[in-house]
Amino acid sequence: MSGLLIAQGPLACYFVNAGLRNLYLWPLAKPFSRELFVYIPPKLQLDQAQACELIKREPFALLISAEGGIEASHLPLILSDCGTRLYGHMARANPQWQELDGKSVLAIFSGPHAYISPNWYAKGPAVPTWNYTAVQVKGRVTLLEGAQAMDTLMETVNRFEPGLLSGVLMPADYVARLSAAIVAFEIQIEKIEGKAKLGQQRKSDDQQGVTAGLEASTHREAGALLAEMYRLNLGLGLEDKASE
Repeated sequence: MSGLLIAQGPLACYFVNAGLRNLYLWPLAKPFSRELFVYIPPKLQLDQAQACELIKREPFALLISAEGGIEASHLPLILSDCGTRLYGHMARANPQWQELDGKSVLAIFSGPHAYISPNWYAKGPAVPTWNYTAVQVKGRVTLLEGAQAMDTLMETVNRFEPGLLSGVLMPADYVARLSAAIVAFEIQIEKIEGKAKLGQQRKSDDQQGVTAGLEASTHREAGALLAEMYRLNLGLGLEDKASE
């Protein structure tokens, strides 16, 4: 089976085939859907505001295109008005930009994630899993030129380090020379969906066990995932505690 490996963890490998049509779980090699988009049970779906907030906090994305061959680039994408556009740029030496104008792309934003041990649940049997938050955005690309391209570059830099472009380290002539080596673009968003798989569908005592397990874990990912659970108020098992 040919395709692009877009994510890999201890439990599964995911492939996308040409044309952004199918998502496969290897080694089962069966498509999840006819359209490449994340499977989200209703209880695990983020609302629009939550999905946009994740993009703003975790702007480093995987941009996938499949016009004439599958290409993928890791790069930051800046969200403008929520649910309308993403802005970004890539090196002109990157051949992916040559196939982007007017074409559909998929941008994947990964939030905190961590391994979940079955030993943390109140009762067994149970299997290990991986909890996470993520957002997938599907849209159509327009390449930007001239002032629009420069504005995109400026906005990206200002988003992460306001005032840098006005300093002596980034004079205007230097920025202008470097801008010739990049290609800026915008993505008109057609669909945006967020998923929070945080164990919120499990019984409260199981959720509380996972919370305790993450608090005690020495894995660096555990703390970030736990903070995300508190931020979203999901998977904490607090409902029963509140009623006691």
